[in-house]
Amino acid sequence: MYLQFHRGIFTSQSRTKRGNRRNESLLVEAEAWCAQATLLRGVEYPHDDLDELWEQVLLLQFHDILPGSSIAWVHREAEATHARVTARLEELVDGALTALAGPGGRALTANPATEPVAGIPALGIGEPKPDADVRVVERLDGSVELTSEALTVLIAADGTVASIVESESGRELIAEGRRGNLLQLHVDAPAKWDAWELDRSYRLSTTDLTGGVVRVEGREVVVEREFGRSSVTQRIGLDVTGAALLIHTDVDWHERHRLLKLAFPLDVHAADAAYETSFGHLRRPTHANTSWDAARYESCAHRYVHVGEPGFGVAVVNDAVYGHDVTRDSDDGRVVTTVRQSLLRAPTYPDPDADQGRHSFVTLVAPAPTVLEAAHWGAVIGSPARAIVGAEAPEPLVSLEGGSARLSSVKLAADRGGDVVVRVYEAQGSRTRAVLRVGFPLAGARLADLVETPGGEILPEGDSITLDLRPFEVRTLLLHRK
Repeated sequence: MYLQFHRGIFTSQSRTKRGNRRNESLLVEAEAWCAQATLLRGVEYPHDDLDELWEQVLLLQFHDILPGSSIAWVHREAEATHARVTARLEELVDGALTALAGPGGRALTANPATEPVAGIPALGIGEPKPDADVRVVERLDGSVELTSEALTVLIAADGTVASIVESESGRELIAEGRRGNLLQLHVDAPAKWDAWELDRSYRLSTTDLTGGVVRVEGREVVVEREFGRSSVTQRIGLDVTGAALLIHTDVDWHERHRLLKLAFPLDVHAADAAYETSFGHLRRPTHANTSWDAARYESCAHRYVHVGEPGFGVAVVNDAVYGHDVTRDSDDGRVVTTVRQSLLRAPTYPDPDADQGRHSFVTLVAPAPTVLEAAHWGAVIGSPARAIVGAEAPEPLVSLEGGSARLSSVKLAADRGGDVVVRVYEAQGSRTRAVLRVGFPLAGARLADLVETPGGEILPEGDSITLDLRPFEVRTLLLHRK
């Protein structure tokens, strides 16, 4: 569904949206670690706390709260509530991880992502691997080159990204003669529905923000810019694996009726773009051949946008952004696909001070031949790894192997009967077969719906359950413990 005249709600009131994204991830993480601590360490599962916290987060998704179109008082309350929820969830996570790791001085990493990271399984604990080697070279023209085994990135003297080359394929991600990490400022003055709508007319006024101070600090390039009454600081480097460009953007925002976007013109011939949504993604064309296409000039995505051609693609990933636009144009016969994140708006109605102040964003750009690689990076950015200290690295409760199925959540059943709930989904839009391996004594299993109503029985094969999933199918399992 695409709702016209409400394109601005993907971006208005960034702090409310960030709180929502952060607490959605933390709730799933807290459920998983607490379930593991209950089964392996006998810690009481915090049913009441989790129920209350879920209810608070879900209430704040109500119209007009999460859309960012409420009065100022509502968003002050929402931000304060999100902060309290975050603090309580961090306590639950810390308590569960402390119980799981046990007393000791061993350096460990807890991976809350539903994807394996640096050799640590999804929702698992393991030994941290050293960060990838990154070579930083400052050139005489003021540019900086960052090189790892997987990527070579050139940061231009003005702080934009001139080049990203994947070592294995030799492919360039940034379109020739263009610049990635380009901050662009637009006049954003919709004819009506100020916080709700983003008029197409914003594209008539575009200012590229390229001036500023650029310096190297360790393994990162720091860029500082000022514009209008606002300022922005970016820290640009490679992620711990060396396989992705990572950009931290901090904005002190004091504009009115302006829109701030972050652009990446990519050397990819993409007919459409995949935008992540719950349990999968949807595709929208990058061209505007019909009036319907032309009307979709701003789209919603959760953690990632993926654009690709056969055998090659790029993922543009975020930790707190929903609004995006993807366009396609031709430069000397070469097709350029530009992905832009909408970072901030500045409507004045119904909240005259909407989004004034400080904001932080994380953006990741990585080669991603398929949407599954994009989903991997989305999970990693959405649920960053935690450094912990303890004695043990217990095995995860469950693991999923094979195909395009992905874990969504692991928790104890809401009926408090002790069953373990595992939810999986197919992430690519294709039929797949996967094997769910269970790390505790299994007495049996049943299918369930999304509210955990038991359905048909499944016959496990020892500690494994084979799952055949249709495109984007969501499957919830109730696992009975011995």
